[in-house]
Amino acid sequence: MITHKRTGTAAGRHSRLRRAACAGTVGVVITRIRGYALPSGEYVDLYADGDRWTTDPVPGATLVGEGWLVPGLVDAHTHPGAAEPGQPMDPELLREQLHQHVDAGVTLIRSPGLPGEPPPWFGEDPDVPRARHAGPWLAQHGQFFDGWGRRASHDELPALAAAQAARTGWAKIIADWRVGDSAVPVDVLRAVVREVHAAGGRVAVHSQHPEGGAAAVAARVDSLEHGMCLDPDLLARMAAQGTALTPTLSAITGGLRRREQQPDSPARTWYLSGARVHGALTAAAAEAGVRVLAGTDSLPHGGIVAEIRALVATGVRPHDALAAASWKAREYLGLGGLEPGAPADAVVYDRDPRADPDQLADPAAVVLRGRCVRRRG
Repeated sequence: MITHKRTGTAAGRHSRLRRAACAGTVGVVITRIRGYALPSGEYVDLYADGDRWTTDPVPGATLVGEGWLVPGLVDAHTHPGAAEPGQPMDPELLREQLHQHVDAGVTLIRSPGLPGEPPPWFGEDPDVPRARHAGPWLAQHGQFFDGWGRRASHDELPALAAAQAARTGWAKIIADWRVGDSAVPVDVLRAVVREVHAAGGRVAVHSQHPEGGAAAVAARVDSLEHGMCLDPDLLARMAAQGTALTPTLSAITGGLRRREQQPDSPARTWYLSGARVHGALTAAAAEAGVRVLAGTDSLPHGGIVAEIRALVATGVRPHDALAAASWKAREYLGLGGLEPGAPADAVVYDRDPRADPDQLADPAAVVLRGRCVRRRG
């Protein structure tokens, strides 16, 4: 699912943060932050030694933020690089959308599907988030957005997915699509998982229908994207086998009003039946011990705060909702938090954002790769 929710508030926040971006400190090599580091709440004094945190004082360091420290935020489901589904990769737009993520405090993204091959600077340049991606989506013939992804037969999917994962670490399968479409069979998904894991990669699966979700869980995929209409009885199995859920909650529930105003149809019935209980499903997943990841899947980019708020509103504890967009997601994607030797990413807030969610929309500073890239003026 990819939505196009646009909000003037988000756009205004982005422009304000750009104007105030680390005034006088952009380009500083040695960054220092101090305060109460989440998730433990322990007081720390950290210095960026290149792109790694250290507690050893570094001469000449500049204190860029003090307060409550959160490991850099993570958007685990975003598709930057195009203005509309089906359009080709636009490198200029890609950078602009990645800057929107950074403005919101996002220092790491996972893109389970991209409009095209990303440029070499994607995930590497100092002004854009770190990145994990799955290359083009892999879908059955006749499914998914025209112009995006690759279509393959069931026999071809395992080898294509393994080749992709060998290049980028992830492969993304569209397990189901429209109402009435056939889902990818469980034996095919099992073969995909087997081949991708043999190549050292991981499998993300898009599902918004019961059959696709059930097949994905039975196949032991690494992450289930959206998971709308998933049978709640499968949550315990997901937790036990380590299948993560990226519910893209704000995007799915944000489409409810538009769908409610549409004429009655099988597609409307399907969407309303799944979206209306998706929050309860997400909260139940967190309660069952499923690793929940925060992902936005919508335009404009940089909406991670709305996703954290949506998780909290549906019953996920504030601590766990923030973890899904920070330290737990970083751990899942192979990065550390606020400890010596970990990549030097952080967001600094004046007060504890778990107790005061309004803090999330107004970070005092954002540190990416050891550099202060955003700072409140």
